[in-house]
Amino acid sequence: QVQLVESGGGLVQPGGALRLSCAASGFTLRNSPMSWYRQAPGKERELVVSIRTFGGITNYADSVKGRFTISRDDAKNTMYLQMTSLKTEDTAVYICNTPKFGAWGRGTQVTVSS
Repeated sequence: QVQLVESGGGLVQPGGALRLSCAASGFTLRNSPMSWYRQAPGKERELVVSIRTFGGITNYADSVKGRFTISRDDAKNTMYLQMTSLKTEDTAVYICNTPKFGAWGRGTQVTVSS
């Protein structure tokens, strides 16, 4: 059974940092393209970053370029999202996705506020 579980969200001040995790089970993460999305209250879900399988080619939303970094730990079958220089507009539920299997996690809340 394919499953994704996010963790690492929380409350952080503007300018702060967080690292989100997405633990995968039921499939090998390195063999699947993966994505992080986010959804803020009253807004549509938006793509934050995606990573391909071969070559690790990444595609970041303009709003997070230079601040967020996606990575994988193949030994742990886990994907990460390192977020720095956080802004209040980054507040959202962050959700990981594997389009190969059409699976979504439940998300982890990130709140950026002073």
